[in-house]
Amino acid sequence: MFKSKIGAAFIGLVITLALATDCYADRRSYVWTYEYQTMPKGRFELEYYLTQEQKNIEKAKPNIWKNWFELEYGITDHWDISMYQMFRQSNTVKSDKFEYDGFKIRTRYKILEKNKLPIDTLLYFEYALNPNLKNQNSLEAKVILAKDIGRFNIAYNQIVKQELAAGVKTKNEYAAGLSYAVTPRFKIGCETKGSYTDDKYYIGPTISFAFPEGAFISLGAVAGLTEKSDDLQTRLIVGFLL
Repeated sequence: MFKSKIGAAFIGLVITLALATDCYADRRSYVWTYEYQTMPKGRFELEYYLTQEQKNIEKAKPNIWKNWFELEYGITDHWDISMYQMFRQSNTVKSDKFEYDGFKIRTRYKILEKNKLPIDTLLYFEYALNPNLKNQNSLEAKVILAKDIGRFNIAYNQIVKQELAAGVKTKNEYAAGLSYAVTPRFKIGCETKGSYTDDKYYIGPTISFAFPEGAFISLGAVAGLTEKSDDLQTRLIVGFLL
């Protein structure tokens, strides 16, 4: 079963690559895991995220498609800020629904210069506003640890999520990746992510290609490792400097 899920993750990655055509750039080696980087001072970047979540790969539905649009700005060379506008397509056997899914604001701050610490460290904070008044807004914080060793990059994100409602438990999650720069423009890697709180874990391949003038495209697919996990998730990120 596990091998079939990994195979489906690779197939999903290939299909997403085939459908991807144009655009985008805060060069990302991974699609769920953040590295030690922020936007350069005074520069803007526009990014588009397309995420698919497939609960059961043996059934066409239910599935969810998420479309996010992000605008980033470098306040300093160590500190940036961005805003996301989010949309969601939910497909079930009974109905298909496309809706606005809210917005979020996030900021990142790099601790010291690269290679000044044994492990490069970055702090990440996010506030998400849910448009459905029945659901709560949320806060998210990440400690991002990363290191470049030759052509290899290793990154780990410790994630804490909290809905702003009384009695809601804090969620502890993670994302991690290992990548190799085949060329300065082309990277391949493996990524894993999950929730320690909800017992959901995933693993799968990631590729990234950088175009001239700062544009990039990154693709990833992960297979679920537990019964609570989706069978398959894929993500495409494209971006470019403005």
